Amino acid sequence: MIPDPVPSSGNAAPRILVVDDDPGLREVLVEYLGQHGFETHGAASTTEMDQHLEDAPPDLVVLDLMMPGEDGLSACRRLIARGGPPVVMLSAMGEETDRIVGLELGADDYLPKPCNPRELLARIRAVLRRRSGSEGSGAPPSEPVLVFEGRTLNLLRRELTRPDGTVTLLSAGEFALLKAFADAPRRVLSRDQLLERARGADTEVFDRAMDVQISRLRKKLADADGQDPIRTLRGEGYMFDATVERRTERPA
Repeated sequence: MIPDPVPSSGNAAPRILVVDDDPGLREVLVEYLGQHGFETHGAASTTEMDQHLEDAPPDLVVLDLMMPGEDGLSACRRLIARGGPPVVMLSAMGEETDRIVGLELGADDYLPKPCNPRELLARIRAVLRRRSGSEGSGAPPSEPVLVFEGRTLNLLRRELTRPDGTVTLLSAGEFALLKAFADAPRRVLSRDQLLERARGADTEVFDRAMDVQISRLRKKLADADGQDPIRTLRGEGYMFDATVERRTERPA
Protein backbone atom coordinates (compact mmCIF):
# COMPACT_ATOMS: atom_id res chain seq x y z
CA MET A 1 0.00 0.00 0.00
CA ILE A 2 1.38 3.44 -0.94
CA PRO A 3 1.48 5.79 2.06
CA ASP A 4 -0.41 9.07 1.94
CA PRO A 5 1.68 12.15 1.15
CA VAL A 6 2.55 14.58 3.92
CA PRO A 7 -0.18 17.24 4.11
CA SER A 8 0.86 20.87 3.82
CA SER A 9 -1.83 22.21 6.15
CA GLY A 10 -4.95 20.62 7.50
CA ASN A 11 -6.25 18.03 5.08
CA ALA A 12 -5.15 19.87 1.93
CA ALA A 13 -3.09 17.87 -0.54
CA PRO A 14 0.50 19.16 -0.80
CA ARG A 15 0.95 21.32 -3.89
CA ILE A 16 3.92 20.40 -6.11
CA LEU A 17 5.24 22.54 -8.97
CA VAL A 18 7.33 20.77 -11.65
CA VAL A 19 9.52 23.25 -13.55
CA ASP A 20 11.04 21.68 -16.66
CA ASP A 21 11.23 22.81 -20.29
CA ASP A 22 10.85 19.20 -21.52
CA PRO A 23 7.08 18.90 -22.06
CA GLY A 24 7.13 15.10 -22.20
CA LEU A 25 8.94 14.63 -18.90
CA ARG A 26 6.98 17.45 -17.28
CA GLU A 27 3.65 15.87 -18.19
CA VAL A 28 4.77 12.43 -17.00
CA LEU A 29 5.87 13.76 -13.61
CA VAL A 30 2.80 15.93 -13.16
CA GLU A 31 0.50 13.00 -13.95
CA TYR A 32 2.42 10.52 -11.79
CA LEU A 33 2.58 12.78 -8.73
CA GLY A 34 -1.08 13.66 -9.21
CA GLN A 35 -1.97 9.97 -9.14
CA HIS A 36 -0.26 9.68 -5.75
CA GLY A 37 -2.23 12.31 -3.91
CA PHE A 38 -0.48 15.56 -4.73
CA GLU A 39 -1.96 18.65 -6.33
CA THR A 40 0.59 18.98 -9.11
CA HIS A 41 1.18 21.73 -11.67
CA GLY A 42 3.76 22.21 -14.42
CA ALA A 43 5.80 25.18 -15.62
CA ALA A 44 7.97 25.30 -18.74
CA SER A 45 10.24 28.10 -17.49
CA THR A 46 11.18 30.07 -14.41
CA THR A 47 8.92 32.87 -15.69
CA GLU A 48 5.95 30.50 -15.48
CA MET A 49 7.28 29.32 -12.12
CA ASP A 50 7.18 32.88 -10.77
CA GLN A 51 3.59 33.23 -11.91
CA HIS A 52 2.61 30.06 -10.06
CA LEU A 53 4.41 31.32 -6.96
CA GLU A 54 2.28 34.47 -7.03
CA ASP A 55 -1.02 32.74 -7.80
CA ALA A 56 -0.79 29.69 -5.52
CA PRO A 57 2.54 29.10 -3.75
CA PRO A 58 3.53 25.40 -3.91
CA ASP A 59 4.69 23.31 -0.96
CA LEU A 60 7.65 22.05 -3.01
CA VAL A 61 9.30 22.83 -6.35
CA VAL A 62 10.86 20.18 -8.61
CA LEU A 63 13.34 22.29 -10.58
CA ASP A 64 15.30 21.37 -13.72
CA LEU A 65 18.90 22.59 -13.78
CA MET A 66 19.31 23.23 -17.50
CA MET A 67 16.62 25.46 -19.00
CA PRO A 68 16.61 28.22 -21.63
CA GLY A 69 16.72 31.69 -20.12
CA GLU A 70 17.28 31.61 -16.37
CA ASP A 71 18.81 28.29 -15.31
CA GLY A 72 17.78 26.18 -12.36
CA LEU A 73 20.70 27.18 -10.13
CA SER A 74 19.85 30.87 -10.46
CA ALA A 75 16.17 30.14 -9.81
CA CYS A 76 17.06 27.98 -6.81
CA ARG A 77 19.19 30.82 -5.40
CA ARG A 78 16.24 33.22 -5.71
CA LEU A 79 13.82 30.79 -4.07
CA ILE A 80 16.11 30.15 -1.11
CA ALA A 81 16.92 33.86 -0.67
CA ARG A 82 13.24 34.73 -0.38
CA GLY A 83 12.48 31.86 2.01
CA GLY A 84 10.52 30.00 -0.63
CA PRO A 85 9.39 26.36 -0.72
CA PRO A 86 11.82 23.41 -0.56
CA VAL A 87 13.50 22.49 -3.85
CA VAL A 88 14.34 19.13 -5.42
CA MET A 89 16.66 19.69 -8.37
CA LEU A 90 16.89 17.60 -11.54
CA SER A 91 19.80 17.56 -13.97
CA ALA A 92 20.40 15.67 -17.20
CA MET A 93 24.13 16.29 -16.75
CA GLY A 94 24.33 14.33 -13.51
CA GLU A 95 27.67 15.91 -12.62
CA GLU A 96 28.81 15.79 -9.00
CA THR A 97 29.80 19.48 -9.23
CA ASP A 98 26.26 20.48 -10.17
CA ARG A 99 24.85 18.48 -7.31
CA ILE A 100 27.27 20.00 -4.82
CA VAL A 101 26.51 23.54 -6.01
CA GLY A 102 22.77 22.91 -5.90
CA LEU A 103 22.91 21.53 -2.36
CA GLU A 104 25.21 24.35 -1.23
CA LEU A 105 22.72 26.89 -2.56
CA GLY A 106 20.09 25.31 -0.33
CA ALA A 107 18.33 22.73 -2.51
CA ASP A 108 16.83 19.99 -0.34
CA ASP A 109 17.67 17.13 -2.70
CA TYR A 110 19.03 16.37 -6.16
CA LEU A 111 18.29 13.68 -8.74
CA PRO A 112 20.00 12.98 -12.09
CA LYS A 113 17.84 12.74 -15.21
CA PRO A 114 16.26 10.63 -16.47
CA CYS A 115 14.87 10.02 -13.00
CA ASN A 116 12.56 7.25 -11.88
CA PRO A 117 9.20 8.88 -10.96
CA ARG A 118 8.88 6.48 -8.04
CA GLU A 119 12.23 7.60 -6.61
CA LEU A 120 11.29 11.25 -7.11
CA LEU A 121 8.04 10.56 -5.24
CA ALA A 122 9.99 9.06 -2.33
CA ARG A 123 12.41 12.01 -2.24
CA ILE A 124 9.53 14.51 -2.26
CA ARG A 125 7.83 12.74 0.63
CA ALA A 126 11.09 12.69 2.60
CA VAL A 127 11.70 16.41 2.03
CA LEU A 128 8.15 17.32 3.06
CA ARG A 129 8.45 15.19 6.19
CA ARG A 130 11.73 16.86 7.13
CA ARG A 131 10.33 20.32 6.53
CA SER A 132 7.17 19.53 8.47
CA GLY A 133 9.24 18.28 11.42
CA SER A 134 11.55 21.29 11.43
CA GLU A 135 8.68 23.79 11.31
CA GLY A 136 6.91 22.06 14.18
CA SER A 137 9.93 21.91 16.48
CA GLY A 138 11.66 25.17 15.56
CA ALA A 139 14.91 23.25 14.94
CA PRO A 140 16.29 21.18 12.07
CA PRO A 141 15.03 17.58 12.34
CA SER A 142 17.47 14.82 13.20
CA GLU A 143 18.71 12.74 10.29
CA PRO A 144 19.52 9.02 10.46
CA VAL A 145 23.17 8.09 9.92
CA LEU A 146 25.36 4.99 10.00
CA VAL A 147 28.81 5.43 11.56
CA PHE A 148 31.74 3.07 10.89
CA GLU A 149 35.53 3.49 11.12
CA GLY A 150 35.21 7.25 11.50
CA ARG A 151 33.01 7.56 8.44
CA THR A 152 29.39 8.73 8.54
CA LEU A 153 26.77 7.70 5.99
CA ASN A 154 23.78 10.08 5.96
CA LEU A 155 20.76 7.99 4.93
CA LEU A 156 18.68 10.97 3.81
CA ARG A 157 21.29 12.98 1.94
CA ARG A 158 23.16 9.95 0.57
CA GLU A 159 26.42 11.55 1.65
CA LEU A 160 29.52 9.81 3.00
CA THR A 161 31.63 11.92 5.35
CA ARG A 162 35.23 10.78 5.80
CA PRO A 163 37.22 11.09 9.06
CA ASP A 164 38.82 14.34 7.82
CA GLY A 165 35.37 15.87 7.25
CA THR A 166 35.45 15.53 3.47
CA VAL A 167 31.99 14.82 2.06
CA THR A 168 31.75 12.25 -0.74
CA LEU A 169 28.54 12.15 -2.76
CA LEU A 170 27.32 8.68 -3.71
CA SER A 171 25.35 7.65 -6.77
CA ALA A 172 22.04 5.91 -6.13
CA GLY A 173 23.68 2.56 -6.92
CA GLU A 174 26.69 3.15 -4.68
CA PHE A 175 24.45 4.28 -1.82
CA ALA A 176 22.20 1.23 -2.09
CA LEU A 177 25.22 -1.08 -2.16
CA LEU A 178 26.94 0.58 0.82
CA LYS A 179 23.72 0.50 2.85
CA ALA A 180 23.32 -3.20 2.03
CA PHE A 181 26.83 -3.84 3.37
CA ALA A 182 26.39 -1.63 6.44
CA ASP A 183 23.09 -3.28 7.34
CA ALA A 184 24.91 -6.62 7.64
CA PRO A 185 28.37 -5.90 9.08
CA ARG A 186 30.85 -8.78 9.35
CA ARG A 187 28.47 -11.17 7.59
CA VAL A 188 29.38 -12.97 4.38
CA LEU A 189 27.03 -11.86 1.59
CA SER A 190 26.86 -13.63 -1.74
CA ARG A 191 26.36 -11.70 -4.96
CA ASP A 192 22.71 -12.74 -5.02
CA GLN A 193 22.19 -11.60 -1.44
CA LEU A 194 23.71 -8.21 -2.25
CA LEU A 195 21.46 -7.88 -5.27
CA GLU A 196 18.42 -8.68 -3.14
CA ARG A 197 19.38 -6.30 -0.32
CA ALA A 198 20.18 -3.46 -2.73
CA ARG A 199 17.13 -4.11 -4.86
CA GLY A 200 15.24 -1.01 -5.98
CA ALA A 201 15.25 1.51 -8.80
CA ASP A 202 18.86 0.65 -9.70
CA THR A 203 18.56 -3.14 -9.72
CA GLU A 204 19.39 -3.41 -13.43
CA VAL A 205 22.59 -1.45 -12.87
CA PHE A 206 23.68 -3.91 -10.20
CA ASP A 207 22.73 -6.89 -12.38
CA ARG A 208 24.88 -5.62 -15.24
CA ALA A 209 27.88 -4.28 -13.37
CA MET A 210 28.17 -5.45 -9.77
CA ASP A 211 31.98 -5.63 -9.92
CA VAL A 212 32.18 -2.08 -11.29
CA GLN A 213 29.88 -0.79 -8.55
CA ILE A 214 31.93 -2.45 -5.82
CA SER A 215 35.18 -1.15 -7.31
CA ARG A 216 33.86 2.43 -7.38
CA LEU A 217 32.53 2.13 -3.86
CA ARG A 218 35.85 0.79 -2.60
CA LYS A 219 37.65 3.83 -3.99
CA LYS A 220 35.26 6.15 -2.18
CA LEU A 221 35.69 4.22 1.07
CA ALA A 222 39.47 3.87 0.92
CA ASP A 223 41.46 5.64 3.64
CA ALA A 224 44.85 7.33 3.28
CA ASP A 225 46.52 3.90 3.06
CA GLY A 226 44.11 2.71 0.39
CA GLN A 227 42.35 0.32 2.80
CA ASP A 228 38.58 -0.15 2.73
CA PRO A 229 36.26 -2.31 4.87
CA ILE A 230 34.94 -4.42 1.97
CA ARG A 231 36.58 -7.86 1.93
CA THR A 232 36.39 -10.31 -0.96
CA LEU A 233 36.02 -13.94 0.09
CA ARG A 234 36.82 -16.10 -2.92
CA GLY A 235 34.04 -18.51 -3.72
CA GLU A 236 31.78 -17.08 -1.01
CA GLY A 237 31.11 -13.41 -1.68
CA TYR A 238 31.87 -10.24 0.23
CA MET A 239 32.01 -9.07 3.84
CA PHE A 240 31.81 -5.57 5.32
CA ASP A 241 34.53 -5.79 7.99
CA ALA A 242 33.55 -2.91 10.29
CA THR A 243 31.51 -2.15 13.39
CA VAL A 244 28.46 -0.11 12.40
CA GLU A 245 26.61 2.20 14.78
CA ARG A 246 23.20 3.74 14.06
CA ARG A 247 22.67 7.31 15.21
CA THR A 248 20.60 10.40 14.52
CA GLU A 249 22.29 13.75 13.97
CA ARG A 250 21.06 17.26 13.37
CA PRO A 251 22.32 18.83 10.13
CA ALA A 252 24.94 21.53 10.50
